[in-house]
Amino acid sequence: MPLVEITLAQKREPEVIRELLRSVHDAVKAALSVPDEKIRVVVREVPSTHWSAGGVTLAEREERA
Repeated sequence: MPLVEITLAQKREPEVIRELLRSVHDAVKAALSVPDEKIRVVVREVPSTHWSAGGVTLAEREERA
């Protein structure tokens, strides 16, 4: 049973996340030839204040931009 986990910074509309889920599901199905019911896709959204790179949070980067 394939499980794909995706972590994103929180800010996308639900419709965008839904399309991502659908697209990833379809890609896994095409690549592995497994039945729909065996494919799992999980999207985790993290607040930009809880994600950093180089010691700076994404929220801080957005404020500076």
